[in-house]
Amino acid sequence: MEDKYISAAVINRLPRYYRYLGDMITQGIERVSSYELSERMRVTASQIRQDFNNFGGFGQQGYGYNVKYLHDEIGKILGLNVKHNLIIIGAGNIGKAIANYQGFESRGFHFRCFFDCNPDLCNTKAVGLDVHPMEELPEYLRNNKIDIAVLTVPRAAAQKTAEIVIENGVKGIWNFAHYDLKVPADVKVQNVHLSDSIMRLSYELKNTHN
Repeated sequence: MEDKYISAAVINRLPRYYRYLGDMITQGIERVSSYELSERMRVTASQIRQDFNNFGGFGQQGYGYNVKYLHDEIGKILGLNVKHNLIIIGAGNIGKAIANYQGFESRGFHFRCFFDCNPDLCNTKAVGLDVHPMEELPEYLRNNKIDIAVLTVPRAAAQKTAEIVIENGVKGIWNFAHYDLKVPADVKVQNVHLSDSIMRLSYELKNTHN
């Protein structure tokens, strides 16, 4: 299965499956059919079955899916069965909002600290995490196993910041800067352009015909 190509569209749907299944566990639901899941998620039952078949299927025909088992297996596919250590570079509003969101910790994403270039913030705490000066970043990365660097820095600083974390062993970057980073092939980046989402919503509103 390791060699099988999985489309980006399928991978993009996995976190949504995981979230809905987690909600169902909270509600005490033990089994679900692809049809019932499709009703909740507004994804066709055939699409759900096709998606799951990429990873072995998970269910029995006519019997549906065990919700807890399916949730756990999708979590493993997403790498959520291991802890990920993260740092946030940029202790502004976006960085603090990310660190303050409780849902990350329960999914294995552990925020270790902030880094910032503002001397008024350095050597203080933000949402309970230490804020270190940027000049300490390379040494910190060399001495600590960090899986993901979260970039909430200005656009002009994004590429240089990414190069520093990559040079010091970080292989995952969650980028909130308005800049598409240039990175080596073995470094994985997820770009989050907040304005893109609201512009898509604007387009949909503009093109809605009553």
